[in-house]
Amino acid sequence: MTSSVEHRGGSMVYVFLLTLVAALGGLLFGYDTAVISGAIGFLSEHFELDPQLWKGWAAACALLGCALGAAMAGALSDRFGRRGVLIASAVLFFVSAVGTALPRTFTEFIFFRVIGGLGVGAASMTSPMYIAEISPARIRGRMVSINQFAIVAGMLVVYFANYFIAQHGACVDQSGGGVDGSWNVLYGWRWMFASETLPATLFLVLLFFVPESPRWLVKQGRERQALTVLARVGGPRHARGEMAEIKDALARETGSIAQLFHPGMRIVLLIGVILAVLQQVTGINVFLYFAPEIFKKLGLGTSAALMQTVLVGAVMMVFTVLAIWTVDRIGRKPLMLVGNTGMGVCLLAMGLAAYWQHAEAWTLVFILGYIACFALSVGPVTWVILSEIFPTGIRGRAMAIATVCLWVANYLVTQTFTLMDESQWLIERFHHGFPFWIYAAFCAVSVVFIWRWVPETKGRTLEEIERSWLGSKR
Repeated sequence: MTSSVEHRGGSMVYVFLLTLVAALGGLLFGYDTAVISGAIGFLSEHFELDPQLWKGWAAACALLGCALGAAMAGALSDRFGRRGVLIASAVLFFVSAVGTALPRTFTEFIFFRVIGGLGVGAASMTSPMYIAEISPARIRGRMVSINQFAIVAGMLVVYFANYFIAQHGACVDQSGGGVDGSWNVLYGWRWMFASETLPATLFLVLLFFVPESPRWLVKQGRERQALTVLARVGGPRHARGEMAEIKDALARETGSIAQLFHPGMRIVLLIGVILAVLQQVTGINVFLYFAPEIFKKLGLGTSAALMQTVLVGAVMMVFTVLAIWTVDRIGRKPLMLVGNTGMGVCLLAMGLAAYWQHAEAWTLVFILGYIACFALSVGPVTWVILSEIFPTGIRGRAMAIATVCLWVANYLVTQTFTLMDESQWLIERFHHGFPFWIYAAFCAVSVVFIWRWVPETKGRTLEEIERSWLGSKR
């Protein structure tokens, strides 16, 4: 450990290890939300779901749980701590994994998917918030971006798991083992959901070995414990300086959610909410939840479609690594502008390809380009900004508001995609291109909003960012 201690006296290895544990919440976020992509076809066939209504509901129902989980996690994390909420989310992930693997009815499946959504919603805001509060300013962007990397890693892992389970099912059917029906329709999708129990158990166990957020500890009057954590993170000098800034910031806060509506703070809430919504209405989860179904419409078989989904996950992972490397060098704002522009161009091209009925396998280039732009910018950087801009005393509840709006937007996008994509009226006029053009228009809105309203937060402490909103000259 001594070799990892910088001249400042702190340990970056310690920060990195804490980040990895918290980021397992992100991994389960990605795992739980993306598992549906491989299971949705088999699940729909098993329960004989209507493709325009119930199929979308099977994918979108968890998002209502996500919104509720985020709403509750805000107040709970401010009252009981960031780590306590992460422990609760790990339990919810485990219960959901078991429940969605063993449902006897579609209603039971929906119930346990919503339970998993509660865990996703809680982890989606608490993991990046914990990482931001534990990390020194100079590396905070990279550390919070690791959470997005974990989300992508969770998606990639479950894409592989879905692919190999589906392949096993195909082999069973060919050998005659699935004589009473397709093995995947009967059992395969159940194993896809059950596989989440492994990372959920690991997350739960490791959380008992990490400390609470030092900023939350100071807020609770546990300054000695907070100082110990800060010293391990950045050394004694860093700890004393951070402690003074945290105490000064808390002294000027009311601790009430009404503080967000004070002069200088209303704009913070508005920026956070709009950023959260724009991350979703540019369409990313359409590709994450329905990728195999989209690829099938491009002329690929089930096995090839699931394999292409693995490719989507791999591209997301590569470009998320690039975002981690650049976010504290280039800054938040330039990455967001470049990424949204690239996403809009790719969505426009996808819409045109569908409209002209040339949606062949080469359209995959545009899909991967869109995914790459999202992973480089909008995916990780939105969470970085949300974890930075709110005051310490009410960060949990403020992030909860933004995150609830994010999940509501996610639900609306997911539920309306199947309505648009299966609408005969829209198909006759736009040949499946209409949804992509809607998402491209939101990318243009996002570029304008970020250029005009979103500040650069690179290299600034959380307390410095807070003072800038209040117009302090200190």
